Amino acid sequence: MQEHESRATTYTTLAAGGDFRHELEVKRSRFITVLRRAGTEDAARDLVAGLRREFHDARHHCSAFVIGPDRTVQRSSDDGEPAGTAGIPMLEALLKRETAPGVTDLSDVSAVVVRYFGGVLLGAGGLVRAYSESVSAALDRAPLARRSRRRICSTAVPHAAAGRLENDLRAAGMVMADTSYQDRHTVLRIAVADNAAAIAAASDRLLQLTAGSAELNPDGTEWIDERLD
Repeated sequence: MQEHESRATTYTTLAAGGDFRHELEVKRSRFITVLRRAGTEDAARDLVAGLRREFHDARHHCSAFVIGPDRTVQRSSDDGEPAGTAGIPMLEALLKRETAPGVTDLSDVSAVVVRYFGGVLLGAGGLVRAYSESVSAALDRAPLARRSRRRICSTAVPHAAAGRLENDLRAAGMVMADTSYQDRHTVLRIAVADNAAAIAAASDRLLQLTAGSAELNPDGTEWIDERLD
Protein backbone atom coordinates (compact mmCIF):
# COMPACT_ATOMS: atom_id res chain seq x y z
CA MET A 1 0.00 0.00 0.00
CA GLN A 2 1.29 3.48 -0.84
CA GLU A 3 2.02 5.79 2.11
CA HIS A 4 0.48 8.79 0.32
CA GLU A 5 -2.48 8.46 -2.00
CA SER A 6 -1.48 9.25 -5.56
CA ARG A 7 -3.35 11.11 -8.25
CA ALA A 8 -2.98 8.11 -10.54
CA THR A 9 -5.28 5.16 -9.90
CA THR A 10 -3.58 2.86 -12.43
CA TYR A 11 -0.11 2.43 -13.91
CA THR A 12 2.00 -0.23 -15.59
CA THR A 13 5.06 -1.97 -14.20
CA LEU A 14 7.04 -5.20 -14.59
CA ALA A 15 5.21 -8.37 -13.65
CA ALA A 16 6.19 -9.71 -10.24
CA GLY A 17 9.09 -12.13 -10.27
CA GLY A 18 12.81 -12.05 -10.88
CA ASP A 19 14.96 -9.72 -12.93
CA PHE A 20 14.61 -9.66 -16.70
CA ARG A 21 17.76 -9.66 -18.87
CA HIS A 22 18.47 -8.96 -22.51
CA GLU A 23 21.74 -8.53 -24.40
CA LEU A 24 22.44 -6.39 -27.46
CA GLU A 25 25.72 -6.22 -29.43
CA VAL A 26 26.69 -3.03 -31.26
CA LYS A 27 30.01 -2.96 -33.12
CA ARG A 28 31.44 -5.61 -30.83
CA SER A 29 30.39 -3.76 -27.64
CA ARG A 30 28.10 -5.83 -25.41
CA PHE A 31 25.14 -4.06 -23.80
CA ILE A 32 23.58 -6.24 -21.11
CA THR A 33 20.27 -4.78 -19.90
CA VAL A 34 18.76 -5.87 -16.60
CA LEU A 35 15.28 -4.74 -15.57
CA ARG A 36 13.92 -5.04 -12.05
CA ARG A 37 10.62 -4.08 -10.50
CA ALA A 38 11.48 -1.58 -7.78
CA GLY A 39 9.06 0.38 -5.63
CA THR A 40 11.71 2.37 -3.73
CA GLU A 41 14.98 4.16 -4.51
CA ASP A 42 16.84 1.72 -2.27
CA ALA A 43 15.52 -1.24 -4.26
CA ALA A 44 16.47 0.43 -7.53
CA ARG A 45 19.99 1.20 -6.31
CA ASP A 46 20.39 -2.35 -5.00
CA LEU A 47 20.19 -3.54 -8.60
CA VAL A 48 23.09 -1.30 -9.60
CA ALA A 49 25.19 -2.43 -6.64
CA GLY A 50 24.52 -6.10 -7.32
CA LEU A 51 25.43 -5.83 -10.99
CA ARG A 52 28.65 -3.98 -10.18
CA ARG A 53 29.66 -7.04 -8.18
CA GLU A 54 28.47 -9.54 -10.78
CA PHE A 55 30.01 -7.74 -13.76
CA HIS A 56 32.99 -6.31 -11.90
CA ASP A 57 35.18 -6.29 -15.01
CA ALA A 58 32.77 -4.22 -17.13
CA ARG A 59 33.68 -0.63 -17.95
CA HIS A 60 30.24 0.93 -17.37
CA HIS A 61 27.14 0.18 -15.31
CA CYS A 62 24.70 2.87 -16.48
CA SER A 63 21.30 3.16 -14.83
CA ALA A 64 17.90 4.79 -14.83
CA PHE A 65 14.79 4.31 -12.75
CA VAL A 66 11.30 5.74 -12.36
CA ILE A 67 9.25 5.14 -9.22
CA GLY A 68 5.74 5.83 -7.97
CA PRO A 69 2.23 5.77 -9.47
CA ASP A 70 2.70 9.45 -10.42
CA ARG A 71 6.32 8.79 -11.55
CA THR A 72 7.58 11.44 -9.15
CA VAL A 73 11.02 9.82 -8.63
CA GLN A 74 13.23 9.80 -11.74
CA ARG A 75 16.98 9.24 -11.68
CA SER A 76 19.72 8.34 -14.16
CA SER A 77 23.49 7.87 -14.27
CA ASP A 78 25.98 7.82 -17.18
CA ASP A 79 28.59 6.03 -15.02
CA GLY A 80 31.58 7.34 -16.93
CA GLU A 81 30.08 7.52 -20.41
CA PRO A 82 30.04 11.00 -22.00
CA ALA A 83 27.43 13.17 -20.28
CA GLY A 84 23.92 12.62 -21.57
CA THR A 85 24.72 9.58 -23.74
CA ALA A 86 23.56 6.77 -21.45
CA GLY A 87 21.45 7.49 -18.37
CA ILE A 88 19.12 10.06 -19.89
CA PRO A 89 18.40 8.00 -23.05
CA MET A 90 17.68 5.03 -20.78
CA LEU A 91 15.34 7.10 -18.62
CA GLU A 92 13.54 8.44 -21.68
CA ALA A 93 13.09 4.88 -22.94
CA LEU A 94 11.27 4.11 -19.68
CA LEU A 95 9.24 7.32 -19.58
CA LYS A 96 8.20 7.27 -23.24
CA ARG A 97 7.34 3.57 -23.32
CA GLU A 98 3.78 3.10 -24.59
CA THR A 99 2.00 0.45 -22.55
CA ALA A 100 -1.21 0.95 -24.56
CA PRO A 101 -1.94 3.16 -27.56
CA GLY A 102 -1.17 6.72 -26.45
CA VAL A 103 -0.47 5.67 -22.84
CA THR A 104 2.94 6.21 -21.22
CA ASP A 105 2.58 5.13 -17.59
CA LEU A 106 5.46 2.71 -16.92
CA SER A 107 6.80 3.04 -13.38
CA ASP A 108 8.42 1.19 -10.47
CA VAL A 109 11.14 0.02 -12.87
CA SER A 110 14.92 0.08 -12.46
CA ALA A 111 17.05 -0.45 -15.57
CA VAL A 112 20.80 -1.05 -15.66
CA VAL A 113 22.85 -1.46 -18.83
CA VAL A 114 26.25 -3.09 -18.34
CA ARG A 115 28.63 -2.28 -21.19
CA TYR A 116 31.66 -4.26 -22.25
CA PHE A 117 33.65 -2.10 -24.67
CA GLY A 118 34.34 -3.87 -27.96
CA GLY A 119 37.20 -1.71 -29.20
CA VAL A 120 35.20 0.43 -31.64
CA LEU A 121 34.21 3.95 -30.64
CA LEU A 122 30.49 4.56 -31.17
CA GLY A 123 30.45 8.33 -30.86
CA ALA A 124 27.90 10.30 -28.86
CA GLY A 125 25.01 9.58 -31.24
CA GLY A 126 25.86 5.90 -31.40
CA LEU A 127 25.95 5.64 -27.62
CA VAL A 128 22.58 7.37 -27.25
CA ARG A 129 21.01 4.96 -29.74
CA ALA A 130 22.67 1.89 -28.20
CA TYR A 131 21.59 2.64 -24.62
CA SER A 132 18.08 3.64 -25.65
CA GLU A 133 17.64 0.59 -27.88
CA SER A 134 19.02 -1.72 -25.20
CA VAL A 135 16.33 -0.70 -22.73
CA SER A 136 13.59 -0.63 -25.38
CA ALA A 137 14.51 -4.10 -26.64
CA ALA A 138 14.44 -5.47 -23.10
CA LEU A 139 11.02 -3.91 -22.48
CA ASP A 140 9.74 -5.45 -25.73
CA ARG A 141 10.33 -8.87 -24.20
CA ALA A 142 9.66 -8.24 -20.51
CA PRO A 143 6.36 -9.33 -18.90
CA LEU A 144 4.27 -6.39 -17.71
CA ALA A 145 1.44 -5.93 -15.24
CA ARG A 146 -1.22 -3.28 -14.81
CA ARG A 147 -1.49 -2.03 -11.23
CA SER A 148 -4.80 -0.59 -10.11
CA ARG A 149 -5.64 1.10 -6.85
CA ARG A 150 -8.66 -0.69 -5.45
CA ARG A 151 -10.94 0.16 -2.57
CA ILE A 152 -11.19 -2.87 -0.32
CA CYS A 153 -14.77 -3.45 0.79
CA SER A 154 -15.93 -6.15 3.19
CA THR A 155 -19.15 -7.93 3.97
CA ALA A 156 -19.94 -10.38 6.77
CA VAL A 157 -22.20 -13.31 5.89
CA PRO A 158 -23.17 -16.58 7.57
CA HIS A 159 -20.67 -19.38 7.06
CA ALA A 160 -23.19 -21.53 5.18
CA ALA A 161 -23.82 -18.79 2.60
CA ALA A 162 -20.22 -17.64 2.08
CA GLY A 163 -19.11 -20.13 -0.56
CA ARG A 164 -22.07 -19.60 -2.87
CA LEU A 165 -21.94 -15.81 -2.44
CA GLU A 166 -18.24 -15.71 -3.25
CA ASN A 167 -18.87 -17.71 -6.44
CA ASP A 168 -21.75 -15.39 -7.37
CA LEU A 169 -19.58 -12.30 -6.79
CA ARG A 170 -16.80 -13.73 -8.97
CA ALA A 171 -19.35 -14.58 -11.67
CA ALA A 172 -20.53 -10.97 -11.52
CA GLY A 173 -16.99 -9.82 -12.32
CA MET A 174 -15.92 -8.85 -8.80
CA VAL A 175 -12.25 -9.10 -7.83
CA MET A 176 -12.01 -10.94 -4.53
CA ALA A 177 -9.37 -10.13 -1.94
CA ASP A 178 -8.76 -12.36 1.08
CA THR A 179 -11.44 -14.14 3.15
CA SER A 180 -11.42 -14.46 6.93
CA TYR A 181 -13.45 -16.78 9.14
CA GLN A 182 -14.82 -15.53 12.46
CA ASP A 183 -16.90 -17.25 15.12
CA ARG A 184 -20.27 -16.38 13.66
CA HIS A 185 -19.55 -15.05 10.19
CA THR A 186 -17.29 -15.30 7.17
CA VAL A 187 -15.90 -11.94 6.07
CA LEU A 188 -15.52 -11.60 2.30
CA ARG A 189 -13.32 -8.78 1.01
CA ILE A 190 -13.83 -7.34 -2.46
CA ALA A 191 -11.39 -5.12 -4.39
CA VAL A 192 -13.43 -2.44 -6.18
CA ALA A 193 -12.21 0.36 -8.46
CA ASP A 194 -11.44 3.32 -6.21
CA ASN A 195 -14.29 5.62 -7.19
CA ALA A 196 -17.76 6.31 -5.81
CA ALA A 197 -19.64 4.93 -8.81
CA ALA A 198 -17.86 1.57 -8.72
CA ILE A 199 -18.38 1.22 -4.97
CA ALA A 200 -22.08 2.05 -5.31
CA ALA A 201 -22.48 -0.46 -8.15
CA ALA A 202 -20.76 -3.19 -6.11
CA SER A 203 -22.97 -2.41 -3.11
CA ASP A 204 -26.11 -2.62 -5.25
CA ARG A 205 -24.96 -5.92 -6.74
CA LEU A 206 -24.35 -7.38 -3.29
CA LEU A 207 -27.81 -6.32 -2.14
CA GLN A 208 -29.32 -8.06 -5.17
CA LEU A 209 -27.39 -11.28 -4.59
CA THR A 210 -28.31 -11.45 -0.91
CA ALA A 211 -31.88 -10.10 -1.10
CA GLY A 212 -30.78 -7.12 0.94
CA SER A 213 -29.33 -9.12 3.82
CA ALA A 214 -25.66 -8.11 3.39
CA GLU A 215 -23.99 -4.70 3.33
CA LEU A 216 -20.74 -3.61 1.73
CA ASN A 217 -18.42 -1.64 4.00
CA PRO A 218 -15.61 0.34 2.28
CA ASP A 219 -12.25 0.18 4.01
CA GLY A 220 -8.69 1.09 2.96
CA THR A 221 -7.03 0.83 -0.45
CA GLU A 222 -4.59 -1.65 -1.94
CA TRP A 223 -2.72 -1.90 -5.25
CA ILE A 224 -3.70 -4.98 -7.23
CA ASP A 225 -1.69 -6.52 -10.11
CA GLU A 226 -3.27 -7.71 -13.34
CA ARG A 227 -0.84 -9.53 -15.67
CA LEU A 228 -0.63 -8.15 -19.23
CA ASP A 229 0.10 -10.95 -21.72
